[in-house]
Amino acid sequence: MAHVTREHLDRLLEQALLADDHSSLARRLDEVASGYSSGDVSRASILVLAAEEWRAAGQPARAMDCFQRAVEDGGEAGIDPRAGIADTLFELERPDEAREVIETIRAEGDIRPATAHTIAETLVAYGDLPAGHEWATQAVLACDEDDPEHLALLRTRYRIRVDLGLPEDELDALVS
Repeated sequence: MAHVTREHLDRLLEQALLADDHSSLARRLDEVASGYSSGDVSRASILVLAAEEWRAAGQPARAMDCFQRAVEDGGEAGIDPRAGIADTLFELERPDEAREVIETIRAEGDIRPATAHTIAETLVAYGDLPAGHEWATQAVLACDEDDPEHLALLRTRYRIRVDLGLPEDELDALVS
């Protein structure tokens, strides 16, 4: 079992960027998560990173497995791994299941801004601009202005509003 540090993960990510090899990085992150015992990064976070790399490598089934293991792990992951599951379900052309996952997240409440942002981007990517706008708006309203996600959410919301042909409003004016 291994103790995982942020520096260890940063080195892995840096090497993968140089090699431009998502499959190798995903496999390595999966191995790190399997051998995890402790660290300043949670196993769930490592699994979410592995899942994202599997998706980038064109392996959505493997990504789904990592996202599910992150959910089961229950550790801190930055975003709710179920948002990644929903995105992957859309990618696998299973939109009804994806929407069920999103509705479960909404029903449970207490949604982190990063998770809401991910869901908004997913919905927009798969053609549901009104739902993406709703998620982005609710997240902006619930997000503290000093949260690093706040400006990114404002920008995403503004972009969606432009795509929807909506007039500028008071939240749009906050985008700088």
